[in-house]
Amino acid sequence: MIGLVSYGVYVPSYRIRVEDIAKQWGENPANIKSGLLVEEKAVPDLDEDTATIAVEAARAAIRRANIDPNDIGAIYVGSESHPYAVKPTATIVAAAIGAPTSITAADFEFACKAGTAAIQTSMGLVALNKIKYGLAIGADVSQASPGDALEYAAGAGGAAFVIGQDNIVAEIEEFASFTTDTPDFWRRDLQKYPEHGGRFTGEPAYFRHTISASEALLEKTGLKPTDFDFAVFHQPNGKFPRKAAKTLGFTSEQLKPGLMVTHIGNTYSASSLIGLAATLDQASPSQRILMTSFGSGAGSDAFVFRVTDRIEELRERAPKVEEFLLSKKYLDYAAYAKHQGKIRM
Repeated sequence: MIGLVSYGVYVPSYRIRVEDIAKQWGENPANIKSGLLVEEKAVPDLDEDTATIAVEAARAAIRRANIDPNDIGAIYVGSESHPYAVKPTATIVAAAIGAPTSITAADFEFACKAGTAAIQTSMGLVALNKIKYGLAIGADVSQASPGDALEYAAGAGGAAFVIGQDNIVAEIEEFASFTTDTPDFWRRDLQKYPEHGGRFTGEPAYFRHTISASEALLEKTGLKPTDFDFAVFHQPNGKFPRKAAKTLGFTSEQLKPGLMVTHIGNTYSASSLIGLAATLDQASPSQRILMTSFGSGAGSDAFVFRVTDRIEELRERAPKVEEFLLSKKYLDYAAYAKHQGKIRM
């Protein structure tokens, strides 16, 4: 039985409200908030980046289950904002947590689903009994061009999951993926900010892939939406996951515990993973969770998790997602621009 042995999250404490961004660009904040269903987003501190966020999430995961770092055989970090073009984030995490030099490590990129790709890769090594534990991380400090629609939701955060076969808090019962070549969102080399393909971002990209992967998983397992207690989808905004859930037959009650975008924005590679962690913070033994990620370019990975009795023992050993939501400090647009490196001298 392969599953999640532990999990950990980190979200920066700084926030900026949608109103403060809208004011800067002369936009109507009420229209933007109702259109995106986002109130505010997380902003990294001046000394925070994808690597530091990944380290903090990994440390939380290790602490929650009292994992010996020497038992970790693989570390994979998924992100689209790695701090170095040539220098892996995974090795920084490995050194920070005290992992052995015998590990295999790599950085993953697949827009916002690189973290779930890391989970799948870790599952493979664990299933082959080549490693005891794999550490899969999704972390991002999302970037958006000043004044672009993406700026209202592009947030920051990370989630880490330890994958193994023993003492698991949630069994991974099955997974399915759906992948195509769809140019909905991209950033070329040496470009600071990404671009998006307008009409490609909705139906051809997010909805087609998210729904197709989820339907493939339901067909593969013979499960129905009513067989799940919770559902988590990638959250570029608040409307898309709600529409995807409704299309598939899931209810707002199943979706609500993992819907974090309203409070911290779209954390890209961490988006569905933080939603999963928030759901695990509330879930009871034997409850079932569907999680489907989405990454532009484009692809989705869908998973079925079955929570075990061990969740009750580990849940309180590391900060819950709700604690990060409550611990926050607000920035005005000038301070936000400084934190995000939008002002260059």
